[in-house]
Amino acid sequence: MATDPDRAAITEAIRALTHGETDTVSLMATLACEIHHAHPLADWTGFYRVVAADLLKIGPYQGGHGCLVIPFSRGVCGAAARTGQVQNVPDVDAFPGHIACASSTRSELVLPVRNGKGDLLGVLDLDSDTPAAFTKADEDWLVPLLAEVFRDAT
Repeated sequence: MATDPDRAAITEAIRALTHGETDTVSLMATLACEIHHAHPLADWTGFYRVVAADLLKIGPYQGGHGCLVIPFSRGVCGAAARTGQVQNVPDVDAFPGHIACASSTRSELVLPVRNGKGDLLGVLDLDSDTPAAFTKADEDWLVPLLAEVFRDAT
């Protein structure tokens, strides 16, 4: 399918770029850039970092402006942070409490990001102007990649 990213090539590039790096923000910036430019349906790709109990703030991202602050109690990013579960939302208008950081967003994939100690560092948020843009294959690719890259993050 033409809309599938070359997951193997992106993974190898990310591994090469992040090898030996433990700084969380540096890792987030690199992943946001690589995933955004390689995924054909990603219109906004970035991280929201845990900065306080039940509070996310925008981190490194690619695309237009994002929301600056998201409580765990609101939106797709908040749900991923609160539950620790991947949120793959094919239609954001059908998601209760969705926060419209960009009115053009139609679908969203949000994944919790933890280090090897199990600390929640934040969430990776991929937004698309295309409905149902993200697949189970995207989830199956990104979950282990995030675990690998952020294993030793500080």
